[in-house]
Amino acid sequence: MTATPTTHAPRTVQVGDTAVAVQEYGEGEPLLIVNGTTQSLGWWAEMAPVLAGRHRVVTYDLRGMGGSERGSGEISVASLAADALGLLDALGIERAHVLGYSLGSAIAQELALAAPERVASLVLYCTWARTDGFQRAVITGLAHPWRTGDIEAALGALGIAFSPQLLDDPQFGEMIGQMLPLFPSTEQQIRTTVEQWDADLAHDTLDRLGGITAPTLVVAGEQDLLTPPWHGRQVAEAIPGAELELFTGPGSSHALGVERAEEFLPRVLAFLAEHPLG
Repeated sequence: MTATPTTHAPRTVQVGDTAVAVQEYGEGEPLLIVNGTTQSLGWWAEMAPVLAGRHRVVTYDLRGMGGSERGSGEISVASLAADALGLLDALGIERAHVLGYSLGSAIAQELALAAPERVASLVLYCTWARTDGFQRAVITGLAHPWRTGDIEAALGALGIAFSPQLLDDPQFGEMIGQMLPLFPSTEQQIRTTVEQWDADLAHDTLDRLGGITAPTLVVAGEQDLLTPPWHGRQVAEAIPGAELELFTGPGSSHALGVERAEEFLPRVLAFLAEHPLG
């Protein structure tokens, strides 16, 4: 285990008709990280090096986001899973651990169903299997300012992803100011974000999750208002042998991986160590 994992030079990789922005860290068994709605790969800049102590961590921008081209065709959870598979092919990765966050967890589900031989293990972080009425109301509200182009309101509404404790922290404003460059800013990224929200609304794997064969860890948060904990429980119950890790108390938000990183990252690493590629 290296004390300071290598941060590889950023690059773009051709996947079908799309140039995909990729940032890798470390060496070892591959770990593909799949972003959530509105995210760019910079979100993982502090977490990925911790995971890279034992892994070749691959972060990338979903099509139309960050440094990745939009390309052609619709954006759906299934099409984004096909992109993820294409990226593994382009990187020469036969088999990988996959960590999906929020929309990324939906993409990871579809990837594990479509190409089970390529997924060594699965971490589904803030996940769900079928959008319910509560979630539909939340996502519809969050998506609206992106549809109308009111980016200040759009970013303000994303505060719902954080815990009440963090939102009221005097340092929160400064923290968000540092994170602003990670969020969509161009017209193309804003249009793509609307497509991502629509993909979230349409996601439905509930009747197929029993077909996932990869060892699976589901991570849910008690305070998560975007993918509430009952969704994580439903996913864990639907996937054979899945483990459920429920974070409770302060910081157990949709952003628990950041707010509770000192617990989240070791839990993920321990799970991956239990399920080596071999």
